[in-house]
Amino acid sequence: MKQISSRTVESGHQDVVHDVAMDYYGKRMATCSSDMTIKVFGLGAGGDSSNPSLLATLSGHEGPVWQVAWAHPKFGPFLASCSYDRKVILWKENPDGSWSQAFVFTEHDASVNSISFAPYELGFILACGSSDGTISVFTHREDGSWDKVKIPQAHNVGVTSVSWSPAAAPGSLVGPYYSPVQKLVSGGCDNTVKVWKFSDGQWRMDCFPPLSKHTDWVRDVAWAPNLGLPKSTIASASQDGTVIIWTQSKEGQNWEGQVLNDFKTPVWRVSWSLTGNILAVADGNNNVTLWKEAVDGEWTSVTTV
Repeated sequence: MKQISSRTVESGHQDVVHDVAMDYYGKRMATCSSDMTIKVFGLGAGGDSSNPSLLATLSGHEGPVWQVAWAHPKFGPFLASCSYDRKVILWKENPDGSWSQAFVFTEHDASVNSISFAPYELGFILACGSSDGTISVFTHREDGSWDKVKIPQAHNVGVTSVSWSPAAAPGSLVGPYYSPVQKLVSGGCDNTVKVWKFSDGQWRMDCFPPLSKHTDWVRDVAWAPNLGLPKSTIASASQDGTVIIWTQSKEGQNWEGQVLNDFKTPVWRVSWSLTGNILAVADGNNNVTLWKEAVDGEWTSVTTV
């Protein structure tokens, strides 16, 4: 296994850092923590994090902040955060560099554990997964209001993670017509992964039965970019120590699950490269490993951080 160099960045947080997110251009980085704050850093050229500059500290949550997500710049300088305090806050950067709360979503009855912006082709849309078992999807309207659609009891004992599918359906980029699709994947405390599709104004489950190969909580899910490829791919990470790669070779067919690896420790996060061919895995031993699929369909570890 090849080792690569890494740098430690002093975040300035007073407690555990739960998430780090880069903006679309790789010029800024947001972090969030159990200290109830979000910090925004400026990065050097090419996303160089060797000497980040603290641009802002955002305070407004009343509990640990679990995740942050940047909106596509098409919609403006927005950053979303979700917290144990049941709130999702949409922050907007002002012309003078300060930040203000543009909107506060208070639709959930328990901790909001995961947030994810939809692909920009679908519009300014934010999905949120909560310990109350529901997923809420907020769509911004031209008049400044937000439409809300809920997926009730998405995972009865709590939703841990949500991730959007690419806007282009598998294979659509090679055909004459391109029609964006709205799909989500979610993971939960019921050990399952579920795929959802939006049609006729509501969300319905798009996989039967739920994807069930994990034996403990699913901690994270990530839908891979497909770049018009004919298949869909999802990675799921679990408390049981495994990462599973789910593939659907064609729309409407069953999802097949393959164990990427048993890490022998809880796996917290999975994240795809922009081209969807490399998967980063963060595990309970504080390791980040990068995995790549070979031509024969086997996955191998290419790097450890």
